[in-house]
Amino acid sequence: MPSQFFGLHVASSGLRSSQAALNTTANNIANTQTPGFSRQQVVQEASDALRTFTTYGSAGAGVDVLAIERVRNHFYDVKYWNNASRLGKAEVQQYYMRTLEDYFEDDEMSGFNTLFNRMSAALQSVTTNASSTSTKADFVSSMKALTDYFNSMFGNMQEMQNDLNLEIKQTIDEINSIAEKLSILNRQINIIEMGGPAANELRDQREKLIDRLSLLVDVEVDEFPIVDVNDPTRLTGGTMYTVRINGGQILTRGNEFNRLMCEARMSYEKLNQTDIHGLFDVKWENGNDFGLQSAVMGGKLRGLVEMRDGNNGFFFNGRLTEIGTMIYEGVPTSTAIVSVTDVNLMDMKLCNLSDTGGRITIGGQIYYYQDWSYQVVGGIAQYTFILDNDRSDEIINSSKLGTDATCGRAIQYQGVPYYMTQMNAWLRGFAEKVNEIFHGEYTFNGTDYDFVANGFDALGNAGSLFFTGRHPVDGEYGATDLLAAYGKGLYALTAGNITIFEELMRNADRLGSKSTASVGNEESEQVKLMIQLLNSKEMFSFRNGTAKDFLEMILGDIALNASNANTFYNTYRGMGNAIDNQRSSISGVDEDEEAVNLVKFQNAYNLSSRMIQTLTEIYNRLILQTGV
Repeated sequence: MPSQFFGLHVASSGLRSSQAALNTTANNIANTQTPGFSRQQVVQEASDALRTFTTYGSAGAGVDVLAIERVRNHFYDVKYWNNASRLGKAEVQQYYMRTLEDYFEDDEMSGFNTLFNRMSAALQSVTTNASSTSTKADFVSSMKALTDYFNSMFGNMQEMQNDLNLEIKQTIDEINSIAEKLSILNRQINIIEMGGPAANELRDQREKLIDRLSLLVDVEVDEFPIVDVNDPTRLTGGTMYTVRINGGQILTRGNEFNRLMCEARMSYEKLNQTDIHGLFDVKWENGNDFGLQSAVMGGKLRGLVEMRDGNNGFFFNGRLTEIGTMIYEGVPTSTAIVSVTDVNLMDMKLCNLSDTGGRITIGGQIYYYQDWSYQVVGGIAQYTFILDNDRSDEIINSSKLGTDATCGRAIQYQGVPYYMTQMNAWLRGFAEKVNEIFHGEYTFNGTDYDFVANGFDALGNAGSLFFTGRHPVDGEYGATDLLAAYGKGLYALTAGNITIFEELMRNADRLGSKSTASVGNEESEQVKLMIQLLNSKEMFSFRNGTAKDFLEMILGDIALNASNANTFYNTYRGMGNAIDNQRSSISGVDEDEEAVNLVKFQNAYNLSSRMIQTLTEIYNRLILQTGV
C-alpha cells in the first residue's frame, strides 16, 4: 500500500526528469556551432511499479533517468572514415599533378616545344651556310638550351621529391601526435565511465581525432567492453578502444600507443638512380617495418608515397641463378647473378637502378650491393650485383639459388621516378643518335676532331661526340663511361647531368657537319641527317612517336593522371559531404528540433510543478485544516 505522500514522490521524479531534459537541451543549443559535437538526449524509463495488494495490483512509481547519451550512428562514422581515406589520397595527387603540369607546360620562352623548334630552325640555317661559324654556334647554343631545360626539369623533379619526402615526415609526425592524444582520451574516458556516467564530450573529441586521422591514412576502429578478470560475467564499465592503420597494424590500444619513426636512407640504400639522398623509410619504434609502400595503405600518406616513389609498376625483378666471389676495390666480396625477363630491364635507356649502391631482396633476405653490371650470356639477360658483405646481415649462400630477387617494389602510379625515367629514356636515345651522326665526321676544314681524350664509341672507334654528361668528380664523362662501361650503355647519362661537350661550346667550328673531307665546305650531309632525325620514327622513336613528340607523350600522361585525380577528388569530396550530412542529420544539433524540445520539456516541467503544487494544497487541507 503506497503512503499518503506517494504522489509527491511520483511528481518529483517527473520534475527531476524534465529538469535533466531541459539542461541537456540547453547544452545542445549552446554547442550548435561546435565542430564534432554530437547531440545528446536523456535516456529514461518508468520506475518499477509499487505492488499495492489491492484490486488494481500495482501503482506507477514515476520515472527514472538512466543516462545522458550521445545520439550517434557508428555506421556513418565508418563510411565517413573510409571515404576520407580516399579523399586524402586524391587531394595530394590533384595538387602535385597540377604542379607537374605547371613544370612541363610549354611557353613561348623556355618550354620544350619552343626550344625544340628553335633548335630545328638553327639546323636549317646551318644547311644554308655550313661554313659560317655563327650559324653553327647558334645551333650548338640551341642544343645547349635544350640540355639546360632538362637539367632544370630534373632539378624541379628532385625538388618535388624532396617536398614529398618532407611532407611524409610531417604526416608521420601528425599521426604520432594523434595517436598520443587518443591514448590519453582512452584513459580519461575509462576513468569516467567506470564510475558510471558516459563521457560524451570526450568521446566526441576522440571521434574528431579519428576524422582527422582518416584523411592521413586508412583507419579501422573497434571497441569492446572490458570484463572483470575474476568474474567474466561482470562488466567493469570500461572499454578497450583499438585503432588500426595500414592494413590492420595497431596504432593505439587502450591507454597505449605505438610510435612511428622516419629513417633517412643512406647513399648505399637508394632504390633508384634518380632518387634524392635521404628519402625516408618508416618503421615502428620497436624496429618492425611499417610497410610504407604497401598497396593496402590509404589516405594522404598513400598519395604522397605514390607521388614520391611511383614507378608505374616498373621495378627490378628477376631470379637468382648464380652466386660467386670476386675482388672488388681490393676486397674479396660476394656476387649475385640475377636473370631477368622483363623487356624494360634489358634496355639500359630505361634503367633506373641506383648508381651509389643499394638494397636488393633475394629470397626474402635483404642484401646490400656496391655496384652492378649488365650482360647477355647465351641469350639470357643477366645483372651481376657486387654485394657488400659487411653491411648485409648474412653472406649469400646457395640456398638462395632459384629465389626471387627484387629492388624496391611495383607501385602502380606514375610518380616522380616514372617521369624522370621517361626523361632519361628520351635523352639517352636522342643523345645516342645525335652522337652517331656527328661522330668521326669532318669539319669545314677537313679535320676529324676528338673532343674527349681516349674517347671511344660502342664499336671502339675514336671520334668526336656531341652530348656528354657532367661527371660528379672528373668534370665530363668520357665516351667510355657513356657507351661501354660495364655494359651499361648510356646509363651514366641523365636529365640531370646531360650537357654539350665544352670543347664544342668553345669552338663551334669543330662541329662535324661534312660527311667526308673531300667535299665542299658548304656540304652539310650530317646536319641534314640530324634534321631527318627530328621527324623520322625510323631513325629515332620514343613511345612510337618522333623526337619532337616527347612533350606530348609526357603531358598526355600528366593530363590523364591530373584529370583522374581531379575527378576522384571531386567525387570523394561530394560523397564525403553527403555522408557527413547523413551523419549530421542523426548526431548534429538541429535548432528547430531543439526549440520544439525546449517547449516540450518546459511544459513537462511546468506540469510536474503543477502536480506538486496540487498535492501541496491537498496535504495542507489534510494535515492543517482537517478536524479544525
